[in-house]
Amino acid sequence: MARTAILNVMVQAATKAGRSLVRDFGEVENLQVSRKGPGDFVSAADRKAEEIVRAELTKARPTYGLVMEESGEVEGTDGQHRWHIDPLDGTTNFLHGVPIFATSIALERQGQIVAAVIYNPVMDELYTAERGRGAYLNDRRLRVAAREDLPDMLIATGLPFIGKGDHGRALKELRHVMPEVAGIRRCGAAALDLAWVASGRMDGYWEHSLNSWDIAAGILMVKEAGGYVSDMTGKDSMLESGDVVAGNEYAHRRLLRLLKKAAA
Repeated sequence: MARTAILNVMVQAATKAGRSLVRDFGEVENLQVSRKGPGDFVSAADRKAEEIVRAELTKARPTYGLVMEESGEVEGTDGQHRWHIDPLDGTTNFLHGVPIFATSIALERQGQIVAAVIYNPVMDELYTAERGRGAYLNDRRLRVAAREDLPDMLIATGLPFIGKGDHGRALKELRHVMPEVAGIRRCGAAALDLAWVASGRMDGYWEHSLNSWDIAAGILMVKEAGGYVSDMTGKDSMLESGDVVAGNEYAHRRLLRLLKKAAA
């Protein structure tokens, strides 16, 4: 697969950050399992990965703006381009030694996501996509799953945790979706949930209250793999609302219907 120059820059940034995260991940098991010790360590690993990504992207495109999980938003002089960066998506997994986490980078041009990279360094899985050029896992072209019936589908979601999210809404949605599908998975990394929908591992996915850096890359990934992505109302305002529903044509339509019933 021939990559454009901008995608090569993004891949280099993501893989370099990923190598740093893997080195730090190897130290997690040696830490005292308490909120203070490993939490501080993971925060340092997160910030270090973000600094790596930021340095690589800024060196290549110094005028572009940045929207980052750790450092917030930095306006660029370009005015037309912004990076959306999550250096460590799946922080809680990382903290507990669960090898499901990723570095996610998306490029926004004039309000449209045009390039995306999601890298799971433990599995050495590199997901890439460019608008109009398809989505890939390493060098293999991706397509969303072809399943048409909900009872055959494996669906991913995110669940609220202590001090965050609407727990009652989540339980209502699960009560509506669980009886209809083959299974539900909560993997703990929104970027990978969307990448796995693009690759066909998951048939569909929904979650609320996410940030742009969580989902920007994955949204393009699913679309370029032939899938559908929207907010909970079926509109294209995921980055603004933070709500996302994704899947192939059948999963997306039926998930939207079930979630609307749960909200009624």
